[in-house]
Amino acid sequence: MAQSKKAKALAAAVNPETLYALDEALKMVKANATAKFDETIEVALNLNVDPRHADQMVRGVVTLPKGTGKTVRVGVFARGPKADEARAAGADVVGAEDLLEIVQGGTIDFDRCIATPDMMGLVGRLGKVLGPKGLMPNPKLGTVTMNVAAAVEAAKGGQVEYRVEKAGIIHGMLGKASFPQEDLRANFDALLDAVIKAKPSGAKGKYLQKVALSSSMGAGIRVDTTTVGYIV
Repeated sequence: MAQSKKAKALAAAVNPETLYALDEALKMVKANATAKFDETIEVALNLNVDPRHADQMVRGVVTLPKGTGKTVRVGVFARGPKADEARAAGADVVGAEDLLEIVQGGTIDFDRCIATPDMMGLVGRLGKVLGPKGLMPNPKLGTVTMNVAAAVEAAKGGQVEYRVEKAGIIHGMLGKASFPQEDLRANFDALLDAVIKAKPSGAKGKYLQKVALSSSMGAGIRVDTTTVGYIV
């Protein structure tokens, strides 16, 4: 696909061989996000782990202090009072067998999925549907819980999941291009802090190998890992 003049100009503004200080990289990625929509600012953290081994898996949740800039739709599998609690907390889709049938029919109208423990026998039938999309409720991530109100509020309030992929990379979002630079930095710090604390026992050597920032339509910008505030 041929690049537009605008895309070429943006790419030319970034030297792919240069490692930029984190704050400079954040400034650049904001400046290069010139699409007609509010681009998402994304980060890629390349870790020295092999997630094929259980003792090198990195996965968890973190609340971005400045939010994501995205409206998150939350689905909850619950019955009775817990279903009412979920609705009162702002859940967008709530149900049991009826919601199971909707999802089995191919409609997934939510970005996060929460379930009470008693519903997991039912939700387990959706493993092949929800699993590949990263939506399967998990007690370790706080999405299988009796405290559905708190879980819904967390999901709506900037909580995001992170998970290392096969190549040892975690992809995450830091917010929108319209965010002040200091807000993007605060979200970056929160995400990296969570990933550092989640360093698995099987990880050896330098944990954080590479960091790169980009916007939805912008070029990738490599970050000097010595400027991120951690020795890892």
